[in-house]
Amino acid sequence: MPSNSTPSGTATGAGKTPPKADGMGGFAKGLKVIETFSTAMEPLTIAEVAQLTGLDRATSRRCILTLVNSGYALAEGRRFKLTPKVLLLSQSYLNASLPQLLQPSLESLAEQLDESCSSAVLDGIDIIYIARASRRRVMSINLNPGSRLPAYCTSMGRVLLANLAAEEAYDVLARSNRVPLTQHTITDIDVLMKELERIRASGYAIIDQELETGLSSIAVPIRNTAGKTVAALNVGMQSSRAAKDKLTGTFLPLMLRVQNQLCEILH
Repeated sequence: MPSNSTPSGTATGAGKTPPKADGMGGFAKGLKVIETFSTAMEPLTIAEVAQLTGLDRATSRRCILTLVNSGYALAEGRRFKLTPKVLLLSQSYLNASLPQLLQPSLESLAEQLDESCSSAVLDGIDIIYIARASRRRVMSINLNPGSRLPAYCTSMGRVLLANLAAEEAYDVLARSNRVPLTQHTITDIDVLMKELERIRASGYAIIDQELETGLSSIAVPIRNTAGKTVAALNVGMQSSRAAKDKLTGTFLPLMLRVQNQLCEILH
């Protein structure tokens, strides 16, 4: 008598549900939790995560604790929030697209100013260089895409911090190892927060020998078409060539022109 069974993975006739494609259910649930945190406006409790994701409380709790143990989330009492480390999950995308869009603008600006131009994104308490057009060496270390510098004492770092909510910026500064790299380095959090307010109001940041003696730089935020800050752009030079009126009168207008051009093409 013929068997009515069918081998696993073969068609079983009209109306039958095909087998699911191979996948990791737990990983998908974890991503769903991350997406929920990403769209939330405030830290969430386990119960709130369960309600928003449709997952049960036990699964939500396991996902959240996994994120905490991996450094991607932080506990605040009964509530949890994502940490800046989650940006690493998008780093491959940034490395593949954003730098390619920025590089021609950096090259053009560097040629006009005959100074080195760079772009960076915020990663925790640091900035990561994602694109650079070098004209002359102005630092004692070589800077290339992938190089990291502390955010608290760099022009791009301060621009990026100034575009965060005040409490987020304060948290980054509080977690930073704010050592005086030169006699000019600002390390006091209250003074830095006031400087971020000034940057937020003016739209640019100037660093004068705070990162390294003899080095000055000016930076502006790079925004996408939605107005969200996605990176920062700076021009670095030797302090002997960097009178403030030259930075704001000559360099800044050209940088703002690039800023506006990029805002029209970045999504």
